Amino acid sequence: MILPEIIKDLSSERRQSILMRSNEKDSTVFEDMLKICLDISKRGDEVALEHYEKFKEGITRSDLIVTRDEIDRAYDSTSPKLVEKLHFAKENIERFHAAQREREMWSIEISPGILAGRIVRPLERVGCYFTGRRACYPSTVLMTCIPAKVAGVKQVIGCTPPNEGMVANSVTLVAADIVGCDAIYKIGGPWAIGSMAHGTETVPRVDKIVGPGNRYVTAAKRAVFGVVDLDSPAGPSEVLIIADEEANPRWVAIDFISQIEHAPDNVSVLVTPSAELANAVCSSLEKMIVDIPRREIVTEALDNSSVLIADSMAQAIEFSNEFAPEHLEIVTADPMAMFPRVKHAGSIFLGPYAPVPVGDYASGTNHVLPTGRSARMFSGLSLDDFIKKPTFQYITREGLEHLSEAVITIAEAEGFLNHAQAIRERFEYPPKK
Repeated sequence: MILPEIIKDLSSERRQSILMRSNEKDSTVFEDMLKICLDISKRGDEVALEHYEKFKEGITRSDLIVTRDEIDRAYDSTSPKLVEKLHFAKENIERFHAAQREREMWSIEISPGILAGRIVRPLERVGCYFTGRRACYPSTVLMTCIPAKVAGVKQVIGCTPPNEGMVANSVTLVAADIVGCDAIYKIGGPWAIGSMAHGTETVPRVDKIVGPGNRYVTAAKRAVFGVVDLDSPAGPSEVLIIADEEANPRWVAIDFISQIEHAPDNVSVLVTPSAELANAVCSSLEKMIVDIPRREIVTEALDNSSVLIADSMAQAIEFSNEFAPEHLEIVTADPMAMFPRVKHAGSIFLGPYAPVPVGDYASGTNHVLPTGRSARMFSGLSLDDFIKKPTFQYITREGLEHLSEAVITIAEAEGFLNHAQAIRERFEYPPKK
């Protein structure tokens, strides 16, 4: 039975292999996805229709569109309790993201006659990718659509892979309806990404695509970057847990397991200065994985995972900042004392009663987070992803006089003489009265 390796020397070569966990770019997959997306840019819906002929003979464009009747039927097959709790989660997620709103405009007087500022404007149209078929994640529907709606995006569309007969997952459709998704299309994988990026006869072209997916979806998103904007890089999911001797080993063990049940390439890491806790957590893991749900996935993912014994809490935090985890749990006697020392993490969970699943579903924070050390430069999905911030300036003649010499001098140094003349012109040839 595979258990995570207990590593006592954080300066060892194994440390580097833990830091460089799987987030590799597959060039072969990328080239294949790029071809599909380019084909969609030329032939539109026909590319997706050809792919989905295997699901429905005589497929037409109308089969790609989720209808109101299909959504109503989805409610009939979804438990009322689940619908109720999706509404509950929606309210918390809306409340958290609404708190992120910025002033619609601000300005300052640079000097007399020069007013400069910035305005906030939402994107016009956003595309959200909803994973489907083998698994459905209604929580991701909430996490991607709600901040877009709160930001004021005019149109939010969704794409989700269909099952046999071109039928979409019922729970996904219910979640999309609850959040007010404006249109849903039964298209998955690179066909969805290419359709939203380039636009087709059926799917409108979007300004940004958000939402996680498998390696093919991720590669397709990379292939269309620049045509549209994207959210942060998404790879195998991961959690890093910092714990001290006060932590409950069973709770740490189940948190260790809960994040890696997604897929075999997921990663869990425990860092603790307590060898006693490390051994107790491994003992709990050994008992739990005997008959745990999704055991095959969990046991395979444990091979990617590690338990590290640090010299001190300072070293544990230093390692965490280097690891830059997607999810960081701090399970110590005083987590708030350690919190200010965290530099790099996608989302931070403080205390023994804040396991990662609360953020996955209902605490309000977003679970679309950067992975593979990209938390060093990316943040989780937020209102910022759905707005633009154009700048503006209003300048009087007095203000331009104040700037003219600097602008002319720098423009001429760069060889842009017409730039300089655009300033001189306003003083050599004043406007007609």
